[in-house]
Amino acid sequence: MGKTAIVTGSGRGIGRAIALRLADDGYDVCVNDIPGQEEVAQAVAKEIEGKGRKACIALGDVSKISDVQSIVQTSVDKLGPLNTMVANAGIAQVKGMLDLTEDDFSKMMSVNITGVHNCYSTAAKQMIKQGNCKKDAPGKLIAASSIVGFKAFALLGHYSATKWAVRGMNQAYAMELAEHNITCNTYAPGIVDTPMWKLIDSEIGKKSGKGEGEVMNHYVKELTALGRPSEPEDVAKLVSFLASQDSNFVTGQTQLVDGGIVFT
Repeated sequence: MGKTAIVTGSGRGIGRAIALRLADDGYDVCVNDIPGQEEVAQAVAKEIEGKGRKACIALGDVSKISDVQSIVQTSVDKLGPLNTMVANAGIAQVKGMLDLTEDDFSKMMSVNITGVHNCYSTAAKQMIKQGNCKKDAPGKLIAASSIVGFKAFALLGHYSATKWAVRGMNQAYAMELAEHNITCNTYAPGIVDTPMWKLIDSEIGKKSGKGEGEVMNHYVKELTALGRPSEPEDVAKLVSFLASQDSNFVTGQTQLVDGGIVFT
């Protein structure tokens, strides 16, 4: 029987690239996105099937535990026992700390932190129930952190807070799930050429009087050693390693994939 993975938020951007890379690695993949995004999810599933792997879609909001439970059950029913959960889904918002509303803060926490917890806990319970996680073939829990989980950016304070929290929560999960032969790691992208970073560029630009692309170009040229933004595929390659048997002795870690960001 082949390997199976769920990738949340995989209708576009980094999530899509991860789903396609895991298919290349021999995974059958459950594609998740939020309700209303069935068309983009179906398109990714068709790409996976075009690579000779099985795929299914499971729409749902990761901030709701019942939705995540349904996503996991759909994956198991259609693809078989779960081997890997990639908690990729997340949201961003560019806003000053003093301007944040209670709803702004609550929504960011519920998707980016509670969403990861829901994915980790539900997937881990499923893996433990299956009883197929071994020392030489552990279950894999993988989540999205960020460079701002190492150093906060102005106007991304509450987003940064969630990415720091993901790192800490991942470490706790790694310690608690080791006895069940489940590893837990997170990936921390830098400046990625995706709609999320275009939003960050636009909103910070408005507040700082910079034109379209200027903020992103500044970060890339002044802070990134390799001098270019990441592509989603750069991140997917790291996730491929974390999902592979080559990373079986890696757990509790947050791996940067940022082109060498230098903070001053």
